[in-house]
Amino acid sequence: MELKKFVVIDLETTGHSPDNDDKIIEIGMVIINDDEIVDKRDTFLNPNKKIPPFITNLTNITNDDVKDAPYFNEKADKIMELFEDSYLIAHNVPFDMGFLNAELVHSGRTPLRNPVIDTVELSRILYPKAPSYKLSQITDYLGIYHDEPHRALSDAYVTAKLFLKLKEKLFQLPYETLANLAKLEPMFKSNLANMLNEAMERNSFAFADEAKFATYNGLAFKMIEDTVKEEMVLATSFGDYLDHIYEEEGTLEKQFEKYEKRSGQREMSETVYDAFRSEEHALVEAETGTGKSLAYLLPAVYEAVKQNKRIIISTYTTQLQTQLLEEEIPLVQKIVDFPFEAALLKGRNHYLSLERFAYELSHLERDNYDTTLTKAILLVWLTETVTGDIDEIQLPTSGYTFFQRVSADAERKLDVTSPWFRYSFYTRARRRAGRADLIITNHALLCTDMFNDYQFLPVYDKVIIDEAHHLEDTAAYHYGLKLDNITMHYTLNQIGRSEDTKFFNYIVGKYEETEDKFSLEKWDELITNTKNEIDDLYQYLHAYVTKQRKKDKSLSDVGRIQFRFSKETVHASNWEIITEMVNRLIFYYRDLIYFLSLIDKSLEDEEDYVKNDRQEFIQVMENLQDHIDHLELLFLVDQDIHHVQWLEMDTRGYQQAVYLYSEPTNVSTLLGEELFAKKDSVILTSATLTMKNSFNFIIKRLGLPKERLITKQIRSPFSFKDQVQLLIPNDFPDIKYGNMDDYIYATSEAILSLAEVTEGRMLVLFTSYDMLRKSYKLLKEIMTDDKYMLIGQGITSGSRTRLKKNFQSFERSILLGTSSFWEGVDIPGEDLSCLMIVRLPFQPPDHPVYEAKSQELKEEGRNAFMELSLPNAVIKFKQGFGRLIRSSSDRGIVFICDSRIVKARYGRYFTESIPEVLILNDSTQTLIEQARKWF
Repeated sequence: MELKKFVVIDLETTGHSPDNDDKIIEIGMVIINDDEIVDKRDTFLNPNKKIPPFITNLTNITNDDVKDAPYFNEKADKIMELFEDSYLIAHNVPFDMGFLNAELVHSGRTPLRNPVIDTVELSRILYPKAPSYKLSQITDYLGIYHDEPHRALSDAYVTAKLFLKLKEKLFQLPYETLANLAKLEPMFKSNLANMLNEAMERNSFAFADEAKFATYNGLAFKMIEDTVKEEMVLATSFGDYLDHIYEEEGTLEKQFEKYEKRSGQREMSETVYDAFRSEEHALVEAETGTGKSLAYLLPAVYEAVKQNKRIIISTYTTQLQTQLLEEEIPLVQKIVDFPFEAALLKGRNHYLSLERFAYELSHLERDNYDTTLTKAILLVWLTETVTGDIDEIQLPTSGYTFFQRVSADAERKLDVTSPWFRYSFYTRARRRAGRADLIITNHALLCTDMFNDYQFLPVYDKVIIDEAHHLEDTAAYHYGLKLDNITMHYTLNQIGRSEDTKFFNYIVGKYEETEDKFSLEKWDELITNTKNEIDDLYQYLHAYVTKQRKKDKSLSDVGRIQFRFSKETVHASNWEIITEMVNRLIFYYRDLIYFLSLIDKSLEDEEDYVKNDRQEFIQVMENLQDHIDHLELLFLVDQDIHHVQWLEMDTRGYQQAVYLYSEPTNVSTLLGEELFAKKDSVILTSATLTMKNSFNFIIKRLGLPKERLITKQIRSPFSFKDQVQLLIPNDFPDIKYGNMDDYIYATSEAILSLAEVTEGRMLVLFTSYDMLRKSYKLLKEIMTDDKYMLIGQGITSGSRTRLKKNFQSFERSILLGTSSFWEGVDIPGEDLSCLMIVRLPFQPPDHPVYEAKSQELKEEGRNAFMELSLPNAVIKFKQGFGRLIRSSSDRGIVFICDSRIVKARYGRYFTESIPEVLILNDSTQTLIEQARKWF
């Protein structure tokens, strides 16, 4: 029987789990019949226990509200009656149905067995580009609004509206997409078979919308038409071009009602253009509020079109790439009076391969839930995406592992004769980039291209590198290497034992034993031995480092143990044991490659294998060879003296996760030879390139030639004196005398005291994950109520973007962050009123890379603190300071717990490297009173 009735339910409860004796305090139900909302019901329920303050704060439901309400038992029969012959719908079905059935069983009734639809799951599948799937955020994204968020009936009502929107979207999908979803449906939480069948019946004519979708090999995807680039001849001078944009009644003023000219913005545009024309390099520090993106885009567009030569723009963060593509470049297209093209180009691993995806869709046998969900998300996304860039959407955590199997990295090299060639997202991205005036890319691909004879990016002579303070580290990372046991096991699992891998489907019954005596039994033994050798090696490394670091419990800023690891730093006897283990492992790896090459040769006449699997098979062999090369470089070959090797170990999660790294300690010569000597003009810009108004540090570290270099500082247009107070307490415990616990306690007390003044809205920046974790725990203990939402990076689940959104969603939030929160996080307006810097951001002296760089400087008779440690700390401090003021109307306080900024001789390097602000150095209590007056 096909059900047409849907009952949407939402519950408010005293806690998260019925197993902990949590109870329902409010139930809201909305009934849908024939796609119309026909009835709404809600009631308070007496939980027979006190409602926690946090729940009251969240829902506004008090103990008085429920004291005279009926008990669940009194309403149970009516509730069950409403669910007769219906679907049960909820936003996170397991939660609501779990509570409902627990209460039904407790009251002596039979639990519900209705077919269910989970709108979280369905939203993830049908709206893959949504920023979040929390009820409030997905409904806001779709323009569905709450009357009373976190109240049962209101939540049930918007969930009902959400479901109707989801159903409407489902019925608009092309037939091929629906048919593929129907094959995946048995693994979903939601019972969607009837809806999918009905949708397919309505769209039973294939190629449902030829103008909108293209189809090939059972897949439907968005129709994309390549554009033809217009040829332009620019006669306008650059000065007239800027006048037309920046000056009074210019095109920029016409775009904004309250336009305020920023003199520094035009100054930066002129500096960039001067560097282009004179074929010089430039360092441009553009402080907060300059509008540097627009300032460099305008001369870049003019130069590219005028000279008919593309210009590369490289960023470090995907956030800035998105901002450029979605905000800045569309603005430039409006304010210049000639057309131009901009394209985004990333590495192959970012793009979906339709060929690989089509193949994986036909192999469902061993898919777990996350893989099935990922396939469903990708199927719908294909009907929407123009780029095929996976960064457009959110996948389940393990979905990214699956994506490695279906990215352009995994596909065979396509030539023009392949039927898949015309549908390749990566090929299309390269084609777009090839005809574009501006190519937006990232530092990672820029460096990969640079160190591989410039074969990944289209030819260019001029490049703008934004967020340039990250170039040194990115170049070192991409010139170095990384190896870890998780990746090594993943590669082996791609081929696996004979009974659990697809490769051997081709062998059984086809492959005859040769004189090499190959057998499946021998293969299984080899796979097992190789995995055991990997485990033995990494367990030995883990045990050795654990023993060496027994007394030293310091962690990296992401919570990992770090240890400088090489022939010189490990005891000779231990190094000998390690190299023996490595040699054994390499022996097994070479046997694997040999046997795989035999298999490949035996299948070279199998059309299905050559067509579908051979490229992945070859890729596995190449990965195995890469592992051999990395093992040899890390353990068996004497590295260049200017390299550093180190090991990192997670202290949580998978206990034996071990990561090995090797990087050059100085990339100045590499960059000098491979970038600055080969390119006509390299523009490096950031808000933080100087220390005490000097570019000397960044010039030395990057190897910039001074004879071809322009430097320019563009001051912020903001009035920091009027917008910021810098508060530095003089009564904090001195941490260098071992008062870590006292320091953390003083920090936590200051956080709560300031939170009272600013009503939360605080970002607290730590340099140590360990200190963050201890502070979070202490704050939880001393907070007497749930007045503030406390969010801790690495403790509260979610990405940096998710944590930021959660912070902005709650009125009284305190966000504790480490390294990645020091920059690239924009929280404008009243959402952020207080920035606390717990410690000056010096790199720990035992950090492997810093230690190696420092040692080299000392051996050269130079001052490692002044030439390395201090400049790095000042630049990071400037980044952290810049989180607070993001517009001319922002206002707030910066509270720096670390008294070294006023006591130490080097403290002025920090205070003289930021805009001029009012600095107060007094007791914590006095400063808090001052902050109260400020607000």
